[in-house]
Amino acid sequence: MEQRISLITLGVDDLERAANFYNSMGLKRYEGIKEGVAFYQLNGIVLGLYPREELAKDAGVEFAPPQTSAVALAYNTRNENEVDQVLELALKSGGKIAKPARKAFWGGRSGYFLDTEGHLWEVAYNSTFPIDSEGNISLPNEV
Repeated sequence: MEQRISLITLGVDDLERAANFYNSMGLKRYEGIKEGVAFYQLNGIVLGLYPREELAKDAGVEFAPPQTSAVALAYNTRNENEVDQVLELALKSGGKIAKPARKAFWGGRSGYFLDTEGHLWEVAYNSTFPIDSEGNISLPNEV
């Protein structure tokens, strides 16, 4: 298996509400397939939104109401100020701030928001994780 993730699918209770949130965050919904799903082409991966019950059925697992997520998605920024800007945009788009931006123990700045479906996102600036011109992040060179 190669080291990559191709697509991240988030199970949602309300597909249009979730799609409207991500549209408000500035993501552009793929127009080619819209029936019962929302796709967003990101840099090198695709983000999908799919009804929770349908996701469970497709995977062949029992549907259960969502619990607190043990997964956090992350959006790394190019500078510290952008952390606050993205968190503010999430709030204006209908999300909730889980943890306001603050100086992180590892030296950068980070905060967390929940999207309209309760998915946890970290927004962080880490000067040692470079982001290239296409938005791809890299781990620092070994020390």
